[in-house]
Amino acid sequence: MTRVLFVCHGNICRSPMAEFVFRAMVQKAGRAQAYEVQSAALSSEELGNPVYPPARAMLARHGISCEGKYARQIEKADAQAFDLLIGMEQRHVDAMCRRFGADAQGKVHRLLDYTGTPGDIADPWYTRDFETAYAQIEAGCRALLVQLEQAAQGQHAAQAGQGARQAPRQDRKKILLEDG
Repeated sequence: MTRVLFVCHGNICRSPMAEFVFRAMVQKAGRAQAYEVQSAALSSEELGNPVYPPARAMLARHGISCEGKYARQIEKADAQAFDLLIGMEQRHVDAMCRRFGADAQGKVHRLLDYTGTPGDIADPWYTRDFETAYAQIEAGCRALLVQLEQAAQGQHAAQAGQGARQAPRQDRKKILLEDG
């Protein structure tokens, strides 16, 4: 099982959107049992608060519920419990690296770094641009899922002792993420 923790400043906009978008993608791909997905905040400002209403509305527009999600703060144990700690901005990556040190080595990444357009996802709390934030989060989650599934396929082939031929990258993306 691959454990993924999405992280942003307050855990009420970007990281919960990423959590629930990624969950929906793995569910649609029939791979929900292969992933544990959560989200958390770097700050304590929003602890216990539900997903911010415009973020919740954006998810709902895409048929995704975030019911029951309340902001929580990242904890020291998360560095060991999760395989990937995914920040929305470089400052989140830097903060996690400082907070966790060697415990997070190789685990901390920025979501858009999985795409062909690496960069930060601007905080829609300030920009009020939830459309762009959602589109970037969705693109990042798709690219992350493709990469994780490719890695899993490679591990299965190696474990079986096979030099299994994999489909070209574009074909795997289509198979995994086809909106059918």
